[in-house]
Amino acid sequence: MFAMTTSFSSSPDPLAQRFVQFALEAGVLRFGEFKTKAGRLSPYFFNAGLFDDGAKLGQLAEFYTERILASGVAFDMIFGPAYKGIPLAAAVAVELARRGRNLPFAFNRKEAKDHGEGGTLVGAPLRGRVLIIDDVMSAGTAARESIALIRGAGATPHAMAIALDRQEIATEVGPDGTLREVPYSAVQYVQRELGLTVCAIARLDDLLQYLLQQDDSAMRTHRERVQAYRARYGVA
Repeated sequence: MFAMTTSFSSSPDPLAQRFVQFALEAGVLRFGEFKTKAGRLSPYFFNAGLFDDGAKLGQLAEFYTERILASGVAFDMIFGPAYKGIPLAAAVAVELARRGRNLPFAFNRKEAKDHGEGGTLVGAPLRGRVLIIDDVMSAGTAARESIALIRGAGATPHAMAIALDRQEIATEVGPDGTLREVPYSAVQYVQRELGLTVCAIARLDDLLQYLLQQDDSAMRTHRERVQAYRARYGVA
């Protein structure tokens, strides 16, 4: 049963708190007024494309790797969906190798190549249990596409790792062609309906925990706006 909620854990997650601070300092996580794909006005915006130099990407890969290893999820290779997932998967593969676990990785093209090796897949052949690396999940569309591609290659989509779980109700296209809200998030859909483990470095609740620990007036204003957004669109 999916349910909306306004509550969150009272015990801060140290890794998530460090990640939120890192994302804010890098300018990847911003406050203001941003229109989402669902047409909502969000008081915050997370753009993983702004992890745009070697140092930031390397540190991001460390956060992903720590969360993945802590989750205990088993996997045989890594897959990065085009486009943002490509550098993320490559960086995580490098970080895992640095820690003594050298695994193959692959990614896809948006358009099939009609020369050379052809096809839409690049890198190692898809086989075994595949871990998909992406930034966020809004509607779960990219996740479904990756799952179909992996299964079509004869491998098993086993788990996903994302940077931020927005923990908000998803939308889908209704019979009349318009978007409608559904009582579950994209992450919950992937977990419960598609059967994949999903591990996120941080969640919206972790962002709220971070804001609760800040004393200045600007952060208090951001916290109030994020809390109101969570109350309106949040899921358990």
